[in-house]
Amino acid sequence: MKELTNKVALITGATGGIGRAAASRFAEEGAKLVLADLNEDAGESLAKEIRELGTDAIFVRTDVAKPHDHERLVAAAMINYGRLDAAFNNAGISDGPIPPGFIDYPLELWDRLIAVNLSGVFYAMRAQIPAMLKHGGGSIVNTGSIASQIGFAGVPGYVAAKHGVFGLSKVAAIEYGSKGIRCNVLAPGIIETPMTQAILQNKQAHDMTTGGIPAGRVGRPEEIADMALWLCSARSSYANGACFTVDGGYLAQ
Repeated sequence: MKELTNKVALITGATGGIGRAAASRFAEEGAKLVLADLNEDAGESLAKEIRELGTDAIFVRTDVAKPHDHERLVAAAMINYGRLDAAFNNAGISDGPIPPGFIDYPLELWDRLIAVNLSGVFYAMRAQIPAMLKHGGGSIVNTGSIASQIGFAGVPGYVAAKHGVFGLSKVAAIEYGSKGIRCNVLAPGIIETPMTQAILQNKQAHDMTTGGIPAGRVGRPEEIADMALWLCSARSSYANGACFTVDGGYLAQ
């Protein structure tokens, strides 16, 4: 049997590199999909592609920085499919290729990073957990980063938000583990996606971020999607409150 047969899975940031790869993998494994993103045209196109492959999918335009959008997103899952079994809270933004130093870091950039990358995950879980409890639980996977565990100069907003995602996930795991809900963090290293394109094309940033990867290369979105699938499936049934790093060995040093 496929890993997610008869399961309903929600993915935010669904049209980006990792989100799109996850949508494809989840669909292959039988999940009914609720796709969320700000890009309406790309989201509707992705949902159509998935339906044409024989899997149920809907798209809901979602600004993850707005609590009401998450409530509307989960309501769409319940109205269309009657349940929510898995959520991959993957939407996020970066500081840019080379932001200014700490004391010159723009306040508006700080506010935006925290709103999307941290508050957006809190709003998501706040809406998703009640829906999962109605049917005995589920699995929540939040996209963190190697920056959930270590610091990087020049990106205080991103590092603070990703550290916060790990903390939020631990709290949810503790509070709801006994009620059938697991919450874990998936922490990629540098992955070749549209969001990292500017970094990888900038020589200084590229050398700083990729020079020390033992695998000798950046990761592929499909490699992160496979881990997200595992964490959303029953095969990871005893994994809760943990951070799963997929970084080619970067943090092993």
